[in-house]
Amino acid sequence: MDDRPKVLVIDDEESIRFTFENFLADEGFSVATARDYHEALVRLDEAEFDLIFADVLLGGRTGIDVIREIRGRNLTSLVVIVTGAPNIESVSDALRLGAFDYISKPVDQETLIHIAKMALKHKTVMDEREKYRSNLEAIFRSVKDAIITVDREMKIVELNESATKICGLGRDSIGKVFSVLSTRCKKNCLSALVETIDKKCLVEVDRLECVRKNRSGHVVDISTSPLLDNQGLFRGAVIVVRDETRLAHLERDLKERQHFHNIIGGSSKMQEIYSLIESLADVQTTVLVTGESGTGKELVAEALHFKGARSGKPLVKVHCAALSENLLESELFGHVKGAFTGAVKDKIGRFQRADGGSIFLDEMSDMPQNVQLRLLRVLQNMEFERVGDSTPTKVNVRIIAATNKDLSAKVKTGEFREDLFYRLNVIEIGLPPLRDRLEDVPFLVDHFLKKFNKKLNKDISSVSADVIKTFMDYPWPGNIRELEHTLEHAFIVCYRDIITVDHLPRSLRDFTEAKSEHNREQKKDESMSILWALEKAGWNKAKASRLLSIDRKTLYRKIKKYKL
Repeated sequence: MDDRPKVLVIDDEESIRFTFENFLADEGFSVATARDYHEALVRLDEAEFDLIFADVLLGGRTGIDVIREIRGRNLTSLVVIVTGAPNIESVSDALRLGAFDYISKPVDQETLIHIAKMALKHKTVMDEREKYRSNLEAIFRSVKDAIITVDREMKIVELNESATKICGLGRDSIGKVFSVLSTRCKKNCLSALVETIDKKCLVEVDRLECVRKNRSGHVVDISTSPLLDNQGLFRGAVIVVRDETRLAHLERDLKERQHFHNIIGGSSKMQEIYSLIESLADVQTTVLVTGESGTGKELVAEALHFKGARSGKPLVKVHCAALSENLLESELFGHVKGAFTGAVKDKIGRFQRADGGSIFLDEMSDMPQNVQLRLLRVLQNMEFERVGDSTPTKVNVRIIAATNKDLSAKVKTGEFREDLFYRLNVIEIGLPPLRDRLEDVPFLVDHFLKKFNKKLNKDISSVSADVIKTFMDYPWPGNIRELEHTLEHAFIVCYRDIITVDHLPRSLRDFTEAKSEHNREQKKDESMSILWALEKAGWNKAKASRLLSIDRKTLYRKIKKYKL
C-alpha cells in the first residue's frame, strides 16, 4: 500500500459511503458494502492506516460534525477527510477536484499538516459552539415562562413549549406575523412588543390580565427586550410571559382573609368564621351570632347579608335592649292608628321594611316574653299582625339574631323561650374575644390607623414597639371596641407621627406599670427561692436543683441570671 499522504474530498453525506468504499478498494482493502453512512465510518475506522476525520468550514459551509480520531504513527501515512467544496488559498489546487473523487497522488507534507491543524482548530471551535447551542436549547425548553422571539417585521422566529401552554402558540406559528395570529386572546402584550421594536428598549408590564377564550382570571408578567445578534445589531425582540396567576390568587386570598367585608383578622379562628359566613351567605336559614360585647357581631350580620343573594334588599337593624316592651313590639311589627296612646297614624314595622332582605336582632336575650312569642310565629309562618290590627302580613325575611349572653342558661331560668331558642339557634357563629386572637391585633391597629388618619386629618404612620407589646399583653375586656377607642384617644393626644405608650389611656398605662411591678416581684420571689434552696443544700447544686424540682442546667442559668 502506498504510504504517501492522501486527501479525500467529499461534498455529500449521502454519497460518503460509496466514496469510502471506492477509496478503500483502490487502497487495497477488501471490505463488504456498507449499509449506511455510520457503518461506513466504522469500516473505515477499522482500516490499518492513520486517520484524521474532520469537518472544515470552507466558503461558509459546514461539513460533517465529528472528528473520529487521530492515530499517530507518522504524518506520512495520514489521510485527511474534508467535506464540502474546498476553496482555501493555502491548499493546493488538487483539493478543488469535483465530488465523488479522491486524490491518490502525493500532496506536500506542509500543506497536509496545515489542513489537519486547520481542521482540528475549526473542530474545537465548532464543538464549543455546539455545546453552547445545546445548553441554550436545553434552557429554552425547560423554562416555564413563555419565550417568543420575533424579527423586526414582528414575524415569529422561535418559541418554546411554554408558549403553547400560556399563549396558545404552536410550532406552526413560526414565520407568521405575531400581531395577526389567532391566539384567541386580546393581545394585551402587543403594545409592549411594538414599543420594544420601535424604541429598541426594555419594556416590563406587571400583573397584566391575560384573557383567552375558555380561560379567565389569568394574570401574567410581561417583559419585552431588544434582540441583538453577535455583532450587536438589532434583529427584533424577545417577549417573556410569566404566568403569575397562582401567586396573584394567593395574594388576593391572603388580602381578603385579613379583611373580610369590614371584619379584620387573619387568625385561624377568624378564618373558620370567614368560611362559615361564605357557606351561609346564600343559605336562607336563621343564624345566631354569639360573643362578648365589642367582638363585631353586627359586622358578621352585615357580611352574611351583603355576601348573599339578598344583598340588593334592605338590611334592617334592631337593638332589642334599647327599646321598652311596647316600643319594641311596635318597632318590629308596626301598628295602626289608635292602637295605643300616641299612635296617631299607621306605622310600618321593621319586619315589613326588611321584606326581601334581612333583619338583625341585636341583644336578643333582653327581648320581653310576649314579643318572643310573636317572633316565634314569624319564624314559623313568616307572617305577623301589626299592633292593633288583625290582618296578617306575609314577609320574606332572613333573621340574624345576636347576643352577648348565654341563651341556654336563660332558657333554664325561664327568661327565654326554649322553642324560640331552638328556632334561632339553627346555626351559631361564635365570635372569639380579642384576648383569644391577639395575633389579629397588628391587623386591627393598621386598620384603625388608616381610619383615624382620615377621620381626624392626621398623618400618624405607626405605633411604637412598646405600644404593640402593651396591646399584646392586655386582656381587652372591651374587645375590639375598646381597642378602637384606645387608638382614637391616642390619636387625639398625639401630635407626632408615632404613637407611644405615653399617648395611651391611663387604664392601659396603669396596666403596663402594674405588670412590670409584678414581673419584678416575681423575679425577686424566684431569686429568694433559689437562694433558700442553695443555703438549705449547703450550696450543693445537685441537691438544690432537686429541692427546686428543676434540672441542674436551669439552676446554673438562674444563678447567673440573678447573680447569686
